Order: sequence, then C-alpha cells, then structure tokens
Amino acid sequence: MTAGVKATARIGARDDGRGGTSLPVLEGDGPLALRRTRGSAGEARVMLVGAMSGPLGGDHFTVEADVADGARLRVGSAAATIALPGQAKGEARYDVRLTVADGAELHWLPEQLICAQGSELYVSTRADVAASGRLVLREEQVLGRVAEQPGRLSSRLTLRVAGRTLLDQELACGPGAPGGWDGPAVLGGHRAVGQLIVVRPEFATQPVAARVLGDGAVVVPLAGPAVLVSAVAPDALKLRRLLDEALASLG
Repeated sequence: MTAGVKATARIGARDDGRGGTSLPVLEGDGPLALRRTRGSAGEARVMLVGAMSGPLGGDHFTVEADVADGARLRVGSAAATIALPGQAKGEARYDVRLTVADGAELHWLPEQLICAQGSELYVSTRADVAASGRLVLREEQVLGRVAEQPGRLSSRLTLRVAGRTLLDQELACGPGAPGGWDGPAVLGGHRAVGQLIVVRPEFATQPVAARVLGDGAVVVPLAGPAVLVSAVAPDALKLRRLLDEALASLG
C-alpha cells in the first residue's frame, strides 16, 4: 500500500516594535507553500499556495499559525483546496491550529475546501484565543465539484477563548455519513456549508443578538465574546455571499 504524504506549514507573527508585524516563522513543506504578500496598516499577509494536488487518501496536512501579543495577521489561500481519492487507503486529514495572544488579531480566510467524488476527508480546526485577542475565522466546504456526486466530509470546529471552550461542533456529510445529513435538519439538499467565527472583546459587554440572515444563514452569539454564523447554500458562490454579508453586518 502506498503511504500518504505528511506535510506541515507554520506561521509565526510578531509585533516588530515599529507599528508593523514581522514573520519570524514562515515555513511549509511538500504540498504546503507559504508566500508573504503586501500588507497594510501594521498587518502582515500570507497566502497558502498548494504546490501539488491534494489532500489525497492517506495524506495528513497540518497548518499552524501563532500570532503573538500586538501582532496582526491575515491568511488566505491562492485557490480552493480539492480533496481527491488517492492510491493509499483511508481518509485524508487536514488539521488547522490557530493561536491568538492578548492584543493580537488574526483573520483566517482560506478559499473553499472541495470534497470530490470518492474522497474521504477529516478536517479539524482548533482556535485558542486569549482574553483580549481578536479572530475572524471562515470555513467553507463544498460537497463535490460541478455535476459530481459528493465525497465524504467529516469536520470538527473548536474555539477556546481565555482557556474556556465556547464551541466544539462536528459535522459529517456525504456517502457513509450518519443518516439525515442531507435532510432539513442539516444541509437540506444543499452542497455548500460554511461557518464564520468572530471573536472580539467588546462582545462580552455588547453581545450580538441571534437572528436569521438572508436565505440559509443564522447568527448565533456564543457564551463569551464571540459569534458563530452558520450557513448553507446551493453552491460556493452563494455561500461566500452569505458569509460576506454576515461579516459586514457585524461591523
């Protein structure tokens, strides 16, 4: 049996003491390449670039970002990530680990993750934010490419603020997932699902009200200085619009 690929990308952001943000750690291997792009207003910007296809079956990718006190970092990706079936048996794994210190800010805004037909992918995202840290985290997942049956997707999203767990949710969709995943209580026949987490210290004293936003999105305050937006849509374009509208409505 062919072994899968293991790859890790690491980003470390620090206050440079001159009103900007330095990146003393910026390293990726295998299919995970990192490129610094032009930043603004003290914010460093990094693009995650896929150097090869994947993740494939049996692969294990990990991306880590550590934003220290006073630093500001924005991370995006150059294109959508497509999970594909591979020669190695078993599911592919994609782990994201984010740490935001007091007085730091992270915008984690990658492109969509697409589960192609025949793929099996487990995604785990964990964010640890200090009491005065700020975070905007977007996840977008699409089941299958255009006119294609979906792959299997399992995902877990965990948020901790000041050492306290505010969110720990799991979702399983696609062939082999528990029954009901495509029913009205979960995806309702849609093929794109997304989450937006916004952490701001001021939400502790000025909480955001729960509300329905547009067709297929809901804003839910968490038990702490954070808000969760969950959305479903027929395609990736509509999903992005819903999440963008939600972020704009939060100011």
